Amino acid sequence: MIDKAHSASRGLLPIRLGKFRHPPATVADVDLDRLLGTWFEVARLPNLEADGPGQLSVDVTATYAKRPDGQLTVCTVAKNAKAGMRRSEVNGLVYPDDPSGAKLLLKFYKLIRGKLWVIGLDPEYRWALMGTPSRRRLWLIARAPSVELDDYDRALAIAEAQGFDVARVKPTQQQTAS
Repeated sequence: MIDKAHSASRGLLPIRLGKFRHPPATVADVDLDRLLGTWFEVARLPNLEADGPGQLSVDVTATYAKRPDGQLTVCTVAKNAKAGMRRSEVNGLVYPDDPSGAKLLLKFYKLIRGKLWVIGLDPEYRWALMGTPSRRRLWLIARAPSVELDDYDRALAIAEAQGFDVARVKPTQQQTAS
């Protein structure tokens, strides 16, 4: 009975789910040294950490650095607009997960791991589009608090072509003063 119900329900699922059985494609190559420095979050798919109960992350930055031993680190800083602009900071390690540098593995608190793939990248490294293989998370980051509308539209078109739900993407509030 369950098998019949499962088979019948397949016809009710959105056709779109079947389109993307493979993970999103990444850019061909990422120069990890050019990723170093501070990036501003321009937009994101809502997620529990940034948009969950009692949480609205604004003024979000991610700063990538290289330690003397060559290990890459990331420090993500945000303010919670629903908690009096309380500042939070999360530090992690970044590992290339393939030779191209486009697939990254992030580790936080020695327990939490996540895959972060570069699926779009401005040739001058002014902005980068990063997402997870599951397509549940997506971030547009840039060297400035905002990007030109053409660049924003180009990044979202890349995300949409890769199967991300761009209708849910929300701009991140950034203030120029700290």
